[in-house]
Amino acid sequence: MKLTDFIKKKTPKSDSSAKVLPYGENIITCTHLNKQFMGIKAIDDLSLQIPQAKTTGLIGPNGSGKTTLMNILTGLIKPDSGKITVRDKHRTRIKSNELRTYRIARTFQDGRVIEQLSVEDNLLLPVAKNTLWGGFTEIKTDDYQSRLEKVLDITSLKDHRHKRAEELSYGLRKLLEIGRLLMQDADIYFFDEPFTGLFPEMVEQVCDIISGLQKQGKTIVIIEHNMGLIKRLSDYIIVLDHGTLLAEGEPDAVLKNKKVREAYLGV
Repeated sequence: MKLTDFIKKKTPKSDSSAKVLPYGENIITCTHLNKQFMGIKAIDDLSLQIPQAKTTGLIGPNGSGKTTLMNILTGLIKPDSGKITVRDKHRTRIKSNELRTYRIARTFQDGRVIEQLSVEDNLLLPVAKNTLWGGFTEIKTDDYQSRLEKVLDITSLKDHRHKRAEELSYGLRKLLEIGRLLMQDADIYFFDEPFTGLFPEMVEQVCDIISGLQKQGKTIVIIEHNMGLIKRLSDYIIVLDHGTLLAEGEPDAVLKNKKVREAYLGV
């Protein structure tokens, strides 16, 4: 039996208690975050804000704490101390099973798809109910089917829908993971190096997908080393260095910052 036979009857409801902030205000605030691994500070007393309905480029040298911060904000790891505020919800940590409540979705640098499942089932999996017994009672609905067709079209995966993920090229697997992100219809999207290893034509396709989310007023955070793409897509840039905030602000100003150029660009 296919996974499509187990999809929930109704779309999961968003958290109605979450206060929607006006455009331009901060949707995520981190206050005095700390995280150590084997005594090494990956995040060091970090305080910053992520503006709502804008695209934020998260940059910095290798080992600067970018992925650690993204992992904290998407529930993969727990900070040692500090506070995270998403909208008006104050927490010492975000749990991965609460991401739907916060309407947060993310991609991974290493492309986490389930190779033995079809493209279609990989796309439907993120919207399936999270409980074992609930999963056996879910059924496919027109709501999910409509969203599925739209995502297949956006990601150019319609002709591959019945293929197993393991049969796809590297670039199509990247698009599949982005499709899984889009299926969740979130408010906050985290992209962890979405352009790595892609041919120029596919880079443009991913840029178009991100631009589509921007037009919908979504909040987007991108880790990326290509400064041309960061400058092109970002409204705001946050620069980390050794787990601390080096600079933040509009792209032109940040990329001209002397400390940023010395620490990151080496000039």
